[in-house]
Amino acid sequence: MRFERYVAIGDSTSEGLDDPDGQGGYRGWANRLAERIAREQGNLLYANLAIRGRTTRQIRDEQLARALAMKPDLATVVAGTNDVLRRHFEPVPFGADLELMQRSLVDLGAKVLTFTLPDLRPVMPLARILGSRVEQLNDTIRAACARSGAILVDLAATEVGSDPRLWSDDRLHANSAGHARIAEALAYHLDLPGTDPSWAEPLPDRPRTTALDVVRAELAWTRRHLLPWVWRHLRGRSSGDGRVEKRPELTPVL
Repeated sequence: MRFERYVAIGDSTSEGLDDPDGQGGYRGWANRLAERIAREQGNLLYANLAIRGRTTRQIRDEQLARALAMKPDLATVVAGTNDVLRRHFEPVPFGADLELMQRSLVDLGAKVLTFTLPDLRPVMPLARILGSRVEQLNDTIRAACARSGAILVDLAATEVGSDPRLWSDDRLHANSAGHARIAEALAYHLDLPGTDPSWAEPLPDRPRTTALDVVRAELAWTRRHLLPWVWRHLRGRSSGDGRVEKRPELTPVL
């Protein structure tokens, strides 16, 4: 199947944090997927409306109409991480918003993809607090896809998605290797030429870490990332304040 117009909507995950592009911005799995399709076909128009810090309701209100106006034949809708991190997570409104976005794009004729959030407990021990929320999130995503016809990439069902070596220093965003894996997973579910299930294969065994190494890493992460995040949210601020889309219009990839 040939794609002419690809639009990505979402939060920091779709924006591409933390996959540096070498020019002061971020590449990310959406860019990587667009580049792969463009190389295969010879061209592709691509827009990325995602902005970090956005909740699912904000993505629906701020990005969906603009995405529909672009009449994409391929779209990715990835949301929910910021909902889980809020003081209260409500699966029912989240699922309704997600399904509405998926269904609106599917009804337009687009192939729509989304993915579940891997288990972050091996990556971030404090994620044990969010464990049940992430499970609720993923169950809701699966149900929304089943009803809307969107293509589900179930990263949560793989072991490799929880490998710390695929996550950045802040433990909330994939690193470059992680973004590459996600792009491969999406390409595989689109049945693009040259794809195979190797995206889900586990990484080689890693050296064992000592308890002291774990404690040092947790203290460093708390100081560099957790405390600044807590302070920002106590002030009612978001990492996306003042941010704009990196690709607000459909433009050629190559």
